[in-house]
Amino acid sequence: MVKRVALLTAGGFAPCLSSAVGGLIERYTEVSPETEIIAYQYGYHGLLTGNHVVIDDEGRKSASILHRFGGSPIGNSRVKLTNAKDLVKRGLVAEGEDPLKVAADRLREDGVDVLHTIGGDDTNTTAADLAAYLEDNGYHLSVVGLPKTIDNDIVPVRQSLGADTAAEEASEFAQNIIGEHRSNPRMLIVHEVMGRNCGWLTAAAARKYREWLDTQEFAPSLGLSRERWDLHGVFVPEMSPNFETEAVRLKEVMDEVGNVNIFWSEGAGVPEIIAEMTRRGEEVQRDPFGHVKLDTINPGEWFAKNFAKAIGAEKVMVQKSGYFSRSSRANAYDLDLIKQMVDMAVDAAFSGKMGVIGHDEANNDELSVIDFPRIAGHKAFDVFTPWFREMIADIGQPFTADAPGHVQ
Repeated sequence: MVKRVALLTAGGFAPCLSSAVGGLIERYTEVSPETEIIAYQYGYHGLLTGNHVVIDDEGRKSASILHRFGGSPIGNSRVKLTNAKDLVKRGLVAEGEDPLKVAADRLREDGVDVLHTIGGDDTNTTAADLAAYLEDNGYHLSVVGLPKTIDNDIVPVRQSLGADTAAEEASEFAQNIIGEHRSNPRMLIVHEVMGRNCGWLTAAAARKYREWLDTQEFAPSLGLSRERWDLHGVFVPEMSPNFETEAVRLKEVMDEVGNVNIFWSEGAGVPEIIAEMTRRGEEVQRDPFGHVKLDTINPGEWFAKNFAKAIGAEKVMVQKSGYFSRSSRANAYDLDLIKQMVDMAVDAAFSGKMGVIGHDEANNDELSVIDFPRIAGHKAFDVFTPWFREMIADIGQPFTADAPGHVQ
């Protein structure tokens, strides 16, 4: 019997968190109104500190409002329960305490029967560690996760929540930013898109942007040409382009069109940047999960400067769409996906199943409860996907797929 359910959202934002929280509240209210729902504030941070709220009757009645907003109404944080050193430093546990035990004791004290985690691979693998600890220590708790990441890089989930919306929002961001191409002669515009290890979001945003271009009319005699608005390069971590060759190609574009527009995944070229920083003896900063802090090295800015010199750009503009995209409300596609996954998550909770809800790529894309041990991150974008290869060929960019590997 499920008497008390807890929700938490963790990791970076995605355009699904608010709606997923609202959807879970709605579904439990529909099928089991007697089940109490609590929400830990700021993810595992709130679980460790005991910071939670009870979803009261007013909250249940207002849950549908959450579908209209982005962000997370219950807050996020980046907390890894197996990184005790970091948690002691942040004051979340005391020296010598086991964070998993602190979290487990909190769940026992709060009387939680089911924990729903809404997050990416780090969030859900942390949930798996917690569930295993609880089981080993005599406290059975069902943990059911929902897959959230704008990178769409969770193994083996076909489509993570929020990713399609993020691509759509990145396209809209570019529709305005690329309008700057006539603000100066020989403009180089670099649209840096989130995507540490996976180029899916950059590629999908580029695809949606070019689909938008297909719906527009142009007036070349008035200076409004598709060539100036089009993309001239899409760079993702899974491709290893020859930058010298690309510089020559893009200089030809600059000379002929008068501007160059690039979509750049924030993870593209990072191995080269790290190698250069290491040679210079510079520190490479990393987060509690061991990931390189990309905002401290600014990959788009780094390579824009190099391209600018090589292609003779008079002005360079580097714009990042990440926070614009990830904090958006969910689009219609994601709302439908959220509904499907939320319904299965609640069903799984009542049947005692544990895992992450998703369309399983290893099982004919069937919507399933995927066992936690099968969940992993950093799924590479398949650059051999036909639509991507066709897009690259259409913009005149050489196709290279000898990926240098992922950055941790």
